[in-house]
Amino acid sequence: MELQTYILRMVIALVCGAIIGFERQWHHKSAGLRTNTLVAMGAAIYVLISFQLTAEGGDVTRIIGQVVTGIGFLGAGVILHRGVDVQGLTTAATIWCSSAVGCLAGAGLIVEAFFSTVLILIVNLIFLKFDNYLGKRKN
Repeated sequence: MELQTYILRMVIALVCGAIIGFERQWHHKSAGLRTNTLVAMGAAIYVLISFQLTAEGGDVTRIIGQVVTGIGFLGAGVILHRGVDVQGLTTAATIWCSSAVGCLAGAGLIVEAFFSTVLILIVNLIFLKFDNYLGKRKN
């Protein structure tokens, strides 16, 4: 892989992760700008490594599968139980999505990475209004 290709894919992962992380930071969530940026970049690095290591044969998806598993443990760390309340599920899901965006960027699926980033923002911003409305309505 050419250095320019590597740099472009890493910058795309950085930008997409930062966009997602900025939204989380703006809403004062525990995993914000740096966390989501690093998750997206880390996922991209692993995908890029897998491309290099399997250039002459092998299964690139094996490393992507391990990224998914590893992010699950990271996401579990942001979920808090306080009595009957559970907090951090959306943050954990967002971290998981950031890793997927990083995998897309690392795989060179640039349009898909940006489109996915937009959809994640739609869910976290617009769906929040619906979530608040549904939480406040009476039974």
